[in-house]
Amino acid sequence: MAQSRLGETLTVLGEPCYQSAMDRVLLIDDDWSLFQLLREYLEREAIALEHAASGSDGLQRLQRETFDAVFLDVMMPGLSGLEVLRKIREQYELPVIMLTAKGDETDRVVGLELGADDYLAKPFSPRELLARVRAVLRRVRPPEDQQRLSLGGVTLWIQARRVQVDGLEPELTGLEFDLLRTLMRRAGRVVRRESLLEESGRSDVVVSDRAVDVHISHLRKKLGDRGRLIRTIRGVGYTFVRDE
Repeated sequence: MAQSRLGETLTVLGEPCYQSAMDRVLLIDDDWSLFQLLREYLEREAIALEHAASGSDGLQRLQRETFDAVFLDVMMPGLSGLEVLRKIREQYELPVIMLTAKGDETDRVVGLELGADDYLAKPFSPRELLARVRAVLRRVRPPEDQQRLSLGGVTLWIQARRVQVDGLEPELTGLEFDLLRTLMRRAGRVVRRESLLEESGRSDVVVSDRAVDVHISHLRKKLGDRGRLIRTIRGVGYTFVRDE
């Protein structure tokens, strides 16, 4: 595998790899040992787990990065989990699974009323948490082979790997398709430049940040006038605009 330089074609070993992108989940919990335990287990199940040790740190990471779901502890110093959940629901459409060391029914009811998608009492097994997060992700999005993403005149068929723009079908490279899929799945949220390839399931490709910019530029041109829907967030990454 060779690293691309500006203006050069990507060099990849063998055939292009179209693996599924890993789901990214943020654990907001002051228990570092729990994070270490869950990270190792979930990584084997195609879930990349990130950690924030407090509610305020978790909210900051949600502003800067893209996640598919949140594991949120109820009992934390500073902002409580319920306060964090309230702020998440004001800003984001993300599945949230509440975690607590208490079996208190009041916390569970309040969390669900505030919009938690599920609730799991500690101690729990990683296997049970995996089943819960897979269930909530299935509820918020259909399986890939049934997916059709459509926004702003751009329609993507995941399984068939087809894209249609205002009735026309531009010819995208495999990498361009995966970049577009990731941006459309996370429409309205910023995807950081350095994590864009990983979130697109293209860990087979090694390029510089500048080379990623070049491929985004090519993608925009192929989308024609709809290319304006992919916007650059200077110094951070890209976002696919939901509404102009």
